[in-house]
Amino acid sequence: MFDKILIANRGEIACRVIKTAKKMGLTTVAIYSDADANALHVEMADEAIHIGPPPANQSYIVIDKVMEAVKTSGAQAVHPGYGFLSENSKFAEALDAVGVAFVGPPVGAIEKMGDKITSKKIAQEAGVSTVPGYMGLIEDADEAVKISNEIGYPVMLKASAGGGGKGMRIAWNDEEAREGFQSSKNEAANSFGDDRIFIEKFVTQPRHIEIQVLCDAHGNGIYLGERECSIQRRNQKVVEEAPSPFLDEATRKAMGEQAVALAQAVGYTSAGTVEFIVDGDKNFYFLEMNTRLQVEHPVTELITGVDLVEQMIRVANGEKLSITQDDVTLTGWAIENRLYAEDPYRGFLPSIGRLTRYRPPQEVAAGPLLDQGTWQGDAPAGDMAVRNDTGVYEGGEISMYYDPMIAKLCTWAPTRAEAIEKMRVALDSFEVEGIGHNLPFLSAVMDHPKFISGEMTTAFIAEEYPEGFEGVTLPEGELRRIAAACAAMHRVGEIRRARVSGRMDNHERKVGSDWNVKLQGENFDVVTKADPEGATVVFSDGAEMRVSGDWTPGDQLAEMTVDGAPLVLKVGKISGGFRIRTRGADLKVHVRTPRQAELAALMPEKLPPDTSKMLLCPMPGLVVKLDVEVGDEVQEGQALCTIEAMKMENILRAEKKGVVSKVNAGAGDSLAVDDVIMEFE
Repeated sequence: MFDKILIANRGEIACRVIKTAKKMGLTTVAIYSDADANALHVEMADEAIHIGPPPANQSYIVIDKVMEAVKTSGAQAVHPGYGFLSENSKFAEALDAVGVAFVGPPVGAIEKMGDKITSKKIAQEAGVSTVPGYMGLIEDADEAVKISNEIGYPVMLKASAGGGGKGMRIAWNDEEAREGFQSSKNEAANSFGDDRIFIEKFVTQPRHIEIQVLCDAHGNGIYLGERECSIQRRNQKVVEEAPSPFLDEATRKAMGEQAVALAQAVGYTSAGTVEFIVDGDKNFYFLEMNTRLQVEHPVTELITGVDLVEQMIRVANGEKLSITQDDVTLTGWAIENRLYAEDPYRGFLPSIGRLTRYRPPQEVAAGPLLDQGTWQGDAPAGDMAVRNDTGVYEGGEISMYYDPMIAKLCTWAPTRAEAIEKMRVALDSFEVEGIGHNLPFLSAVMDHPKFISGEMTTAFIAEEYPEGFEGVTLPEGELRRIAAACAAMHRVGEIRRARVSGRMDNHERKVGSDWNVKLQGENFDVVTKADPEGATVVFSDGAEMRVSGDWTPGDQLAEMTVDGAPLVLKVGKISGGFRIRTRGADLKVHVRTPRQAELAALMPEKLPPDTSKMLLCPMPGLVVKLDVEVGDEVQEGQALCTIEAMKMENILRAEKKGVVSKVNAGAGDSLAVDDVIMEFE
């Protein structure tokens, strides 16, 4: 076994690989750009080598710079993680030329299967059912439009070297095909250094299900079940789970055997993923093979107990697989939620800045990983597991140069329902401040009836949130639980304030018990009856709720129990009450005396400023181009400008008809959130 490994990546996946490498006794080497000088993966590694400026195309994907780091460090192996150079055959060739092990498949397999166009052709030749499409190179937008018409709309434009949703667009007409072709090429060039695009039929109402394969260089190959990845936004996965709630054992076996056969047909070794779309009748169609470790690999590890990174390293060392297909058992259920630095209230646009608070829920070990001794956390064991793969820390900065992923929060439990419930509590317990993030949206998904039933498709977000995410409206039963908790918390705060002001002696002066709690437009009149173990909150209709917890004023997280069920609240202070965030809702909760509530009802509502005649920048980013100028008349839906952030191009469009009266920004300008790009008459 080699004794030093370089991780040619950054962020959470670099940290993930470092954990296993250290467990195996290997010395770890990190690489970093200027933007990542203080990153977590740099701190975790035994050694770290600087490789250039922040943009990935000047650092992380420059083969010569990474190879120089390999030479300097003396590493005998390189794990590429995912993205960047993980599916670059030239990088694998460069390592092979100097006798350094590439922790991934052989060059030939990367070239045949890592390239989306080539892999489709091979699959077709092998008799594998594939989605109709055009696999040849497309020269320009006119050709893209012609091909799209031949295939029939809707179509998907995809980067040949792509992954992670980069360089992908859905087009429903000629205009979108033309526009999407150029944006896909630009994103592909910036993300992968390869701007080739192909087009395939976009199959409506599909499920995205993928098979994890593992092969060695001795002819052995196995599959480790499937992952359901249907909940996607802009073709990027948001929620994954294993196994799929849709597949039966026969379909799983058929898909698994086909995936392994395809991998072995190209001499594949290491861990890889064969992706399929599956229709409502469980017919499945090959999409592509990712010749690398997938972002969502933790859910497979949680249900199988197999450390995929360790297996990749051992295969790269020339070892045989230590497990056979008969050894693979799927135990329990695992769910992964991807926490992104993106603002769900602004159309999920990227958000950058400093993490002023970052407190993940405590990791807890359980399930197959614990049984097989492969758990990497420090927390005690339980009957349910919580795992958080991350590459950031409190006080760290989320950069505009890289993918917006902050963490991958996973839960495992014996059943799907229990795993979902554990995830709900874990999301509510996850404290992130300083940037926009999608925690509220993830909480909403975990409570959505379609997700709970398992009857979702890749159209889930588009269908269920057609106007974007605007927060969660909680049902009355949940509002009552929050109102009861806040009434009890308010009483604790009143006692604290009375003591600090000197209005209470050691015998504890009586604090009022009658309160009005207002939240989400609802008013609840309650009476709080406190005792040493907690409080009983009585509503005006006679209903009672028992509240307990150890919250004290100033705590930003309240882990309460209401009527025997857990209730986790993120708590902020506002005048006359609390800002409460839980289960995807962001609430202003006012707790007042009856007289205060009576007077508050007479106060006028403060209206927000009018910005209807302005185009505001929805995220920090770079102006790529302006499509209009002063004096132009624009129509609803017309493209106004393009903003690039976190490797993604975002086209801003007119919300209504108007005339441009002023343009405040130009191509190449860097903008902050809410900067005024242009104004209208």
